[in-house]
Amino acid sequence: MTSDTRATRAGFTRPSTVNGRHPVPEAYKRRMRLADSLQVICVTSVAVVIAIFLADGGAARFGTLADALTSSGILAGLVGTDLLLLMLVLAARLPPVDRAFGHDRAMAVHQQMGKPALYLLIGHAVLLIGGYAAAENVNVFAETWSMLTTLPDMPLAFIGLGVLIVVVVSSIVVVRRKFRYEAWHAVHLLAYLAVLVAIPHQLSVGNLLSEGTIARYYWLALYVAVAGSIVLFRFVLPVVRSLRHGLIVENVERVAPGVASIRISGRHLDTLKATSGQFFVWRFWARGVWWQSHPFSLSAAPTESTLRITVRALGDASSTLTGLSHGTRVSFEGPYGIFTDRARTAPGIVLIAAGIGVAPIRSLLETAVFAPGQATVILRSHSVGDSYLAEEVAELCRVRGAELRIIAGKRPPGVDSWLPVDAYRAGITIRKIVPWVRAADVYVCGPRAWTDAVVRDARAAGLPARQVHYERFDW
Repeated sequence: MTSDTRATRAGFTRPSTVNGRHPVPEAYKRRMRLADSLQVICVTSVAVVIAIFLADGGAARFGTLADALTSSGILAGLVGTDLLLLMLVLAARLPPVDRAFGHDRAMAVHQQMGKPALYLLIGHAVLLIGGYAAAENVNVFAETWSMLTTLPDMPLAFIGLGVLIVVVVSSIVVVRRKFRYEAWHAVHLLAYLAVLVAIPHQLSVGNLLSEGTIARYYWLALYVAVAGSIVLFRFVLPVVRSLRHGLIVENVERVAPGVASIRISGRHLDTLKATSGQFFVWRFWARGVWWQSHPFSLSAAPTESTLRITVRALGDASSTLTGLSHGTRVSFEGPYGIFTDRARTAPGIVLIAAGIGVAPIRSLLETAVFAPGQATVILRSHSVGDSYLAEEVAELCRVRGAELRIIAGKRPPGVDSWLPVDAYRAGITIRKIVPWVRAADVYVCGPRAWTDAVVRDARAAGLPARQVHYERFDW
C-alpha cells in the first residue's frame, strides 16, 4: 500500500461527541419523515387495490378450482400492475422521492421491485388461463388461443407481458453487463410501452373495472397521475429549464489521458439550487452524441454562471465528450441526488473516491462544513499517478485543513476488499485508517463492487446507515 498524506495538520482535532453519540440534525429527521410518508403511500396503494378486489366480492369467489385460479389471477394482476406503476414513479425522478431517498437508493428499490412485479404479472396470465381452462373443461393451449382470438385487447396484453420480461431480464446484472449503456437504456424505455399496451385489456375484459365503477375511475386516475409525473419531470421541466438557462460548453480542460473537465456556462444557474455532490443528466448537442444523455456529477462547486463536470473516456460517447468544442449547446435534467453536505448527521466527514468517482468528492470537499482537522479524504487508485484531480484535491485539503491519503495498489483477486493486497493482508480497515470515523459521515463514490466493499467496511466499523452515503458511477 502506498499512502501519501498532503495536508495541513496544524490544529488537528478530532470530532467530538456527547456520550459517544452526536445529536441527529433536524434536517435529517425531516427527510426521514418524508421517506416514511412516501413508504406509507406505497404500502397503502397496494392495500387499496386489494381492498377494491375484496369490495367487489373477490373473497367469495374461491369455491371451485376454476374460481380460485381466476380470482387469484385477478388479484396477482392488480398487485403486480400497482408495483409496476410504483417502479415507474421511482424512476421518474420526482423531487419528493429524490429528496427523501436520493437517486441511488430509489433506483435500488426500483430494481428490487422488478422481479416481484414480473412474477405477479406472469402469475396473473398463467392463473387466468388455468382458471378459464378449468371452467370450460379445455386444455390450457386451447384456452390461450381462444383468449388471443376472441377476447378484445388480449393480444396487446400478451405483447406487454413479453416486453416486460425482456426489460426485467436485461436489468439482471449478469445480462446488463453485456449491453452498452445506450442499448440497455433503450430497452429499458420499453417498460413504458409494456404499461401502455396493457391498459386496454384491463378496461375491456372482466367486470372489476367495468364502466361506471369506482375501481375503474381509481385506476384511470392512477394511470393519469403516473403518466403526468413522468411527462412533467422527465420531459417538460428539463426542456423548459434548458431553454431558460441557455447552457453552452465554455471550455474543455484535459486532466489526464482520456479524462477532461468540461466547464459549462449559462444564465441564472443559482436558481437551480444545485449543490456540490449532486449530478445532472446531460445531453450535448454535437455530432455523434446529441441523441444520448449521460449522468455526470459536478466536480466543482456550482456558481451563478458556471457548472463543471469531469468525464472519463470509456470507449462510448464519453470519448467524444472529451473533445467538445466551445459553444456546444447543452440540455439537462436535474440537479439530482442527496450525496451532499445537507445529508450530514455527524460533525466529521470522510470522503472516499476511486477513479472518476473523485468528481463529486472534490466538489463536496470544496463546500462541506467542517473545522480544520475534522475531515479526511482518501483517494484510491492502482498507482499514485492514476488519481484524477489529485492536485486540486490536495490544494483544497491544504487550504481547508483536511487530511489527504492517496492509497495505491491493486485489490486482491477474488477477495471482498476495497484496499490493496498488502493492506488487506495486514488487516487494515477504515477504522484503522480513520480512528475517529464513527464521529463522521462517510461519503463513497466509485465502481459498484468497490463502493459496496467500502460501505460494508464502514458499517462493520459501527457506523449507522444514516452516516454512510454512496454513489456508484457505473450503471
